[in-house]
Amino acid sequence: MSRFFVLGSLLVALVAGPAFAQGQVNVYNWSDYIDPAQLKNFAASTKIKVNYTTYDSNEILDAKLRTGQAGYDVVVPTASPFLVRQLAAKLYQPLDKSKLKNYGNLDPKTMALLAKYDPDNAHAIPWMWGTIGIGYNTVEIRKRMNNAPVDSLKMIFDPATLSRFADCGIMVLDSATDVLPAALKYLHLDPDSKKPEDLAKAADILMGIRPFIRKFHSSEYINALAGGDICLAFGYSGDILQARDRAAQSAEKRDIAYTIPHEGAMVWMDVAAIPKGAPNVDNAYRFLDFMMDPKVAAASSTLTNYANGNAAATALLDKSISGNKSIYPTDGARAYFYTITPGTAAETRERTRLWTTIKTGQ
Repeated sequence: MSRFFVLGSLLVALVAGPAFAQGQVNVYNWSDYIDPAQLKNFAASTKIKVNYTTYDSNEILDAKLRTGQAGYDVVVPTASPFLVRQLAAKLYQPLDKSKLKNYGNLDPKTMALLAKYDPDNAHAIPWMWGTIGIGYNTVEIRKRMNNAPVDSLKMIFDPATLSRFADCGIMVLDSATDVLPAALKYLHLDPDSKKPEDLAKAADILMGIRPFIRKFHSSEYINALAGGDICLAFGYSGDILQARDRAAQSAEKRDIAYTIPHEGAMVWMDVAAIPKGAPNVDNAYRFLDFMMDPKVAAASSTLTNYANGNAAATALLDKSISGNKSIYPTDGARAYFYTITPGTAAETRERTRLWTTIKTGQ
């Protein structure tokens, strides 16, 4: 999922010392998804240069992997549907777990969930997980609608409601994979439906709210919420909580909140894996093992406000993270979560076509 802070979207090279470098590792990841201080520690302790580049959508990563010449050693796709499709296309190397001394730190429950997508946990390790929901500026929303349904999908998909906030700015994720299922859920349809007639209904809903959406983007809403440029976003839990933290530290001290829709929300898991053809496999294993260090996982959860898949890291987290129900939801809330499965190539093309129509408004 989309993560943004100090690393940005440019290549970041972390070099312990050029005279002693023992090679490099090419990491392609979501922005701000690992603590930069820990990356520097990795480079300093291993003398391995980290070429760290970032993306803001699974679709971008998927397209690059399918060229077969991406040159990455470690990538971080979302488990479903992207990892599942990529495993079917044989885009990843199976893991040699004997090279991962920190493997035992991983959470058994998370591993069991991941095994549904990656049988026997053969190719990937869990990194972070979270939900997709509603981020909003409490003051600006209240000004326009005191009883706004901020805990409901109606806040995003009901035109009469959404139109009230168009003047203060609305942004929605630029992802058919994330937004169309939520629209289906709002319509009381199966969010994982691949039926053309269901997808057409979801597209109609989105076309109805399209005039009120300032922008579809999977990263800009973080700074836009924090900076007061928008008042409402449909986005990733940790991103919105990052916006909350930045806004609270600003001179204006804006109050940003995140809610999980009571109708249900998509839960996702991002994982780390080694692509086939990785040029620096040994260094890739060292980097994966570094990611499974509890200190690294805990520091990264603190940075991102996402739950991690590392059981040993939980004790290292502040209660403001581990006890936050927006980050680690209750079992009751999780009962309403959903995931989606990959579609056929034809179904994927249809979603893409509908999404292009929605974004362009034509």
